[in-house]
Amino acid sequence: MLRLYKNLKARDWLLILFIVGITVAQVYFTMLLTDQVSAIVGAIQSVSMHLPGATTGDIWREGGLMLAFAVCSALCQVASGVSASRVASDLSARIRSRVYAKVASFSVAEVNKFSAPSLITRTTNDIQQVHLANIMTLRMLIYAPIMAIWAICKINASSAELTTATAVTIAVLVACIIAIMLTVMPKFRLMQKLTDKLNGVTRENLTGIRVVRAYNAEDYQEEKFEKANAAFTKTQLFTGRVMALLSPVMMLAMNGLTLAIYWIGASLMNAGEIQYQTIVSFMTLASQVIMAFLMLLMMFILIPRAQVAAKRINAVLETPLSISDPETEEPAKETGTVEFRDVSFRYPDADADVFEHISFRAEKGQTVAFIGSTGSGKSTLINLVPRFYDASEGEVLVDGVNVKNMKQSTLRDKIGYVPQKGVLFTGTVAENIGFGGKSDRKEIISAAKIAEADSFISEMENGYDSPISQGGKNVSGGQKQRISIARAVAQKPEIMIFDDSFSALDYKTDSQVRKNLKEHLSGVTSLIVAQRIGTIMDADKIIVLDQGKAVGEGTHKELLESCPVYREIALSQLSKEELGL
Repeated sequence: MLRLYKNLKARDWLLILFIVGITVAQVYFTMLLTDQVSAIVGAIQSVSMHLPGATTGDIWREGGLMLAFAVCSALCQVASGVSASRVASDLSARIRSRVYAKVASFSVAEVNKFSAPSLITRTTNDIQQVHLANIMTLRMLIYAPIMAIWAICKINASSAELTTATAVTIAVLVACIIAIMLTVMPKFRLMQKLTDKLNGVTRENLTGIRVVRAYNAEDYQEEKFEKANAAFTKTQLFTGRVMALLSPVMMLAMNGLTLAIYWIGASLMNAGEIQYQTIVSFMTLASQVIMAFLMLLMMFILIPRAQVAAKRINAVLETPLSISDPETEEPAKETGTVEFRDVSFRYPDADADVFEHISFRAEKGQTVAFIGSTGSGKSTLINLVPRFYDASEGEVLVDGVNVKNMKQSTLRDKIGYVPQKGVLFTGTVAENIGFGGKSDRKEIISAAKIAEADSFISEMENGYDSPISQGGKNVSGGQKQRISIARAVAQKPEIMIFDDSFSALDYKTDSQVRKNLKEHLSGVTSLIVAQRIGTIMDADKIIVLDQGKAVGEGTHKELLESCPVYREIALSQLSKEELGL
């Protein structure tokens, strides 16, 4: 957890120094308060024994001083608490921003390594655990040792015998706390992993709720959740039961120490070695020592789990990026070109390549399409262009420059990307289309018209200002896809990438959208992954993939004659007459 403290700023360190100073002042006033207990007891004894010069005014005076010290101690405690909360909150906000920024810079490989539910847990629950521990650290971990050491020094000056009893009690407490912590630490680590699992099961069920209901699989999903929930509950109960031992141990120690002080004190009083007010003062000091250890106990409950959470946070922050920007960016040599030179790709930890030795070139304004059976690597191939992954072998060039020698922001600024599954964000229709920040209202409407989205958007209650719910759940699949295409058009790209983006559109809309794109974006290079032969028939070049290899390249007519795989796909969708065979 100490590594997270490098996120503290100079202002935070000044506040921490202030907290230390104000805590010392708080302990000082508390010690004076303890001395006043002895003074009041002495004043009461003097008045009750009618000693010469003793008056009730002495009791009022000592009581007034005691109240003043109590108020000063309370004010110091408030100042310390407010400052600690400020430091902990600012640190948590800073760490949360760093984790979010780091996750946002992850490639798909890093996201898959941690999993989405785990990254969400680390950004929220784990940072909250660290936040609580930091507040307790700044308030109690500073106060408790100062109080304990100061009180022990005062105790030692009062009586060696009573000091020994206190030392033995503290030793027993420390031994019990260490034993309990060693038992629960592994379980705290397990609890964080089980939290990830719970989040994963819940997220999976919510995102796939339609499929779950369609297959009457509620019981199956509930059984999965109950299994994860039972494992989490079992671990939580174990840690709870073990930690529950701390409270009776503390109470037993405190009551045992009280008994020992009275027993030893009585013996010392009978021997004339100590006075009653000294025992009362000692009892108060011993209580302060035990209270200090009670505070440390609270820390021992929070810190182990926070330590586990901190390690998980650091794992995210310290993960090296598999895709990073070059130190020096190479300038573009061409415009709107995409070239693959003997490119192969393999997923991390996979046994075989997804595809291998792929080479082609797309000139400015050309349309290059990719088709093949499911699992042939089409989507993975075009995902190398915006560097969602990096090629395992070979080179991917955009505008004549290897994409690894170009900043990601520069590269992606040239690209309009339409994913296979339309992804929309919470906001308005206009905000979703203008997501790239390059278009004004007029250009947003123009992009929507090109994507054949203007007609249904205009029929919405508020038109382009109509709200889009999270994930675009309040629009149909086809509408979602057309808004996604409009968003790519509004980016004003050099290169358009369509990852099977026309699959949710009917044939008429599909044809009209492609016609609009050809008419209004004639100088834009298009890379299209498609399953429909009708979508790619007019492409300048079609690349046929089969089992990770390019088995054909050419125009629609050329491939019908020269590529058996393409011919088979075409005949499975269209008749010989429609294909002109």
